[in-house]
Amino acid sequence: MANQQAVFTRANNVCELCGSDQGLALYMVPESPNDSDNCAIATCATCSSQLNGETDTDVNHWRCLNEAVWSPLPAAQVVAWRKLKQLESETWVQDLLEMVYLDEDTQAWAKAGLPEDREPTLDSNGEALQAGDNVHLIKDLNVKGANFTAKRGTPVRNIRLTQNPLHIEGKINGQTIVIIAAYTKKG
Repeated sequence: MANQQAVFTRANNVCELCGSDQGLALYMVPESPNDSDNCAIATCATCSSQLNGETDTDVNHWRCLNEAVWSPLPAAQVVAWRKLKQLESETWVQDLLEMVYLDEDTQAWAKAGLPEDREPTLDSNGEALQAGDNVHLIKDLNVKGANFTAKRGTPVRNIRLTQNPLHIEGKINGQTIVIIAAYTKKG
């Protein structure tokens, strides 16, 4: 079992994710290879309650992951990467995830804690879409609130996946909009 005092000392008595010193608690990283000090991090009350699902996720609080994901401690990298994957629909998160590098063992550890039951996002032909793919529209779409119609054949580059596997996000006419994936074709 991880030694709370040793972890707090290593962390200089601040949260290893956001740097707060309020209400520190020991957080054992789920799916860890063991229960040593290196598989636990010090978290503040805010981070801890959101990681444990006790309170709703405050997306702005997690901007602290811009620094935490670069921690030299693999446990902090794993928790930061997993939280970023949960927030993947946010533009700033997608940008950060594109830059993040985890070594092979840390990446495997991080992926071990993610649910794999997410349904794929499919285009009109049933082809799986990935973040960053380019698609084009297969029908005219009235864009609500923007007073324009996105015409059939309009390309949408560097799409983003949303929490809903039926939708994607992309920019058309300089505006980011949500698009029904079945109204697009990859390529």
